[in-house]
Amino acid sequence: MIRSLALLALRMITTLIVASMILFALLRIMPGDPAQVALGLQASPETVAALRAEYGLDKPLVVQYLEWIGSFLTGSAGESLVTGQDMTPIVADRFAVTIWLVIPSVALSLLVAVLLGAWSARRAGKPDAVLISLMTQGFMAVPAFLAGLLLVLLFSVKLGWLPASGWVAPNEGFGTFLSHLVLPVIALSLVQTAVLTRYVRTSMATVLRKDYIHSARARGLSKSAAIRRHGLRNAAIPVLTVAGLQLAAAVIGAVVIERVFDIPGLGDQLLISVEHRDMVTIQAIVMLLVTVTVVINAIVDALLVAVDPRLRVKAVA
Repeated sequence: MIRSLALLALRMITTLIVASMILFALLRIMPGDPAQVALGLQASPETVAALRAEYGLDKPLVVQYLEWIGSFLTGSAGESLVTGQDMTPIVADRFAVTIWLVIPSVALSLLVAVLLGAWSARRAGKPDAVLISLMTQGFMAVPAFLAGLLLVLLFSVKLGWLPASGWVAPNEGFGTFLSHLVLPVIALSLVQTAVLTRYVRTSMATVLRKDYIHSARARGLSKSAAIRRHGLRNAAIPVLTVAGLQLAAAVIGAVVIERVFDIPGLGDQLLISVEHRDMVTIQAIVMLLVTVTVVINAIVDALLVAVDPRLRVKAVA
């Protein structure tokens, strides 16, 4: 078990190192001089050279990479090329807003998916199960931004129940905060819920056909008791894998939702930085998103090793 977790940690660290190198290289091969873009085309060569020297852009690439990754590991997002501001508190505040959006959407997706997936697996072939299957298949085809726009049209424009956009921090009024959170959370969770529901249904249906479930029923256990005692652990393995992927996808998908609902989150800041070619901020935000994604996948892998002993043998081998 310990050796398996150590190997997973080593794989996570290796992935982050490789990802940071790729990100650094891709941003450096983009056409144009970031210092020139930040100062404008009318800036003198001397001014551009001074800015490049101030931000270390005139140093060898290896030195630039080591300085950047060292700053990132200490929790520093660096100073903006455009405004000169320390981006660390700004990125931290934006990330907190994104977390408020992502965590409820994933929790909602898991709750609804487990209920609908388990129900449709037990009711396989019945009209309600077929309806759930059709609905999930339809929601999987709806992009998050389109779902957001449709929700705004219905609940904000037509019914006037919820605000169409904007953001209010929890400490500025919890009721108002919740009212602004409802529509973006639902929009972000629709596709995730649909995907997870189908995986839960398939996994539960497979478990219900296993011999150990039939043996438990033959010993007098009810169907629900047999599933709780003998089926949930096995059914959770594929669902846990997909849930981890969906959580990582929600972090990335929040970029679009934040722009649709005018939410000042990490994705919104990333798009602003891209518009202004602020390379320092882009590096910090993208690397943060990559780190979150890789860590989530590592945690899911660790949970799978804990749930399924067979994976420990594979990890050690």
